[in-house]
Amino acid sequence: MKDMYTLGINAAFHDSAACLIENGHLIAAAEDERFTQIKHGKRPIPFSTYELPYHAIDFCLKQAGITLSAVDHIAYSFDPFLLVNPGDEKRPWADIPFVRNTEHDKDSEPWRNLFLSSIINAPRQLVDGYPHHLQSSFLNARTNDWIWHFTDHHLSHAASAFFPSPFEAAAVLVMDGRGETASSSYYVGNQNGLELIQQVQLPHSLGLLYEDITAHLGFLRSSDEYKVMALASYGEPVFVDEFREIVRLTGSGQYEISDLRLSERFGPQRLRNAPFTAHHFNIARSLQYVLEERILELLNWFYEVTREENLCLAGGVFLNCVLNARIRDKSPFKNVWVQPAAGDSGTALGAAILKDREERRESKKTSIMQDVYLGPSYSDSDIQRILERNKIPYIKMHDIVEETATLLAQDKIIGWFQGAMEYGPRALGSRSILASPLSPEMQAKLNEVKDREDFRPVAPVVTEEDAENWFVGAKQSPFMLFIYDVIPDKATQIPAVKHVDGTARIQTVNEKQNPLYYRLIKAFERKTGVPVLVNTSFNTLGKPIVCTPRDAIECFWTSPFDALIIGSFLIQKDYVNVPERMVLDENLVSF
Repeated sequence: MKDMYTLGINAAFHDSAACLIENGHLIAAAEDERFTQIKHGKRPIPFSTYELPYHAIDFCLKQAGITLSAVDHIAYSFDPFLLVNPGDEKRPWADIPFVRNTEHDKDSEPWRNLFLSSIINAPRQLVDGYPHHLQSSFLNARTNDWIWHFTDHHLSHAASAFFPSPFEAAAVLVMDGRGETASSSYYVGNQNGLELIQQVQLPHSLGLLYEDITAHLGFLRSSDEYKVMALASYGEPVFVDEFREIVRLTGSGQYEISDLRLSERFGPQRLRNAPFTAHHFNIARSLQYVLEERILELLNWFYEVTREENLCLAGGVFLNCVLNARIRDKSPFKNVWVQPAAGDSGTALGAAILKDREERRESKKTSIMQDVYLGPSYSDSDIQRILERNKIPYIKMHDIVEETATLLAQDKIIGWFQGAMEYGPRALGSRSILASPLSPEMQAKLNEVKDREDFRPVAPVVTEEDAENWFVGAKQSPFMLFIYDVIPDKATQIPAVKHVDGTARIQTVNEKQNPLYYRLIKAFERKTGVPVLVNTSFNTLGKPIVCTPRDAIECFWTSPFDALIIGSFLIQKDYVNVPERMVLDENLVSF
């Protein structure tokens, strides 16, 4: 059988990404923001929402050793024709400017026309937009079939959640800001594929409500929602009645969002960089409370309809790890699995899976997603070449694990750059900042290092076998998508990772998932008695997680980290002013 390559693309709203599948096997996946270092890919309008992930596409193709001409199918995780007048022919492109029927859509905004036009013409953007990707057409030379496919956005989310999950059958809930026309979609997945059960149509959207409150609290919409989740732990649910009025359940999995009047209900919008008050904390807490309450009620209905014991979740709403923990503990479903790239970047994977399965007539499920180390990696020789070219002094480490564990035990803050970059929003031991959890001051220190708000928690990574000894009821949680209570008599040993509400958003790791990372934690345990480290993302305020050695080095030198462990190399700032040590230490190369 000839190798069949399917390229998945997301570029419709934000978090543009690409992934490549070969005969059902996931080869590579990455978000474009990591290459451009523009967070969420948010360029100034009109360029922010539609630009294809050229850099991520290029990476995926290079990882497979192919060019675009070898790709058999391209699946784009948004179907613009669902928003075009019914009956319109699904042409492979539309002319720019693309004008919708004004009689049918009198209230259409100008950007909407540009949005649809740009997506429909995405094949032309790929052909003409990047010199390395030039080809004459998107017709398959062997079959004369059109290889570009637009895929329903929510169906792409659902496929990303169900097919890589450990379940043979499951209920699947997708909930985000918006798809083409829907904001929430209920599916059942089994060996026959995905069956749509119900949808909530726009403008009613729990995801957009959370975005509205994010903006009202002075944060960046469709970017800083996780900050609202953290802020909620400091408040009281005093506005629950107001939010219950805003979010009304109407039966059969449906809900309505109405009568926001946020300024009238909650006072004026907080100005960006203005101080936080108890009032802001209470708004965030009340929103979180009602979000959890309403979604649990919707899941009760969903369970009664499906009677499935397994639940898969995707969509940006389910990057809310506090909500996920409530679903895990309080919903009628026995097992819960969340796509690690639950936001829009994950739809690139879902779209590719759908097309790959369709073309191969596959009835078996995709292999289980054990890890997300699917991005670029760099060899020691690659890294050394960059260090030498930039005249950066370094030590070649004899034992990365033991020497790094020693630094961590000395309360040093370490930039950790190892192996393949993670796919999705979480740093999971490849592009991480690591520290000891033993000091009560470490959380504040890390927030200062990263120039973050002081209310933001930092997360722990713990060995899988030790998790339940430190966190109440902890199970395997490799993607940092659930919270657990810190066991009270352990809390004094790891104060840096305990949030104000007594919880921690944990990552568990076993030796198979990430051998070097796992061994580092075990080495730290031998030195301190604690199999837990602080793990936060390797970035600073407003920037994406680092991707390349250059990104890591720039971030290190512009931030008050103590050391950078990049491949087998150690860089420490105190060497800069100690030239005599460079001469005496044979492992240290100076330039």
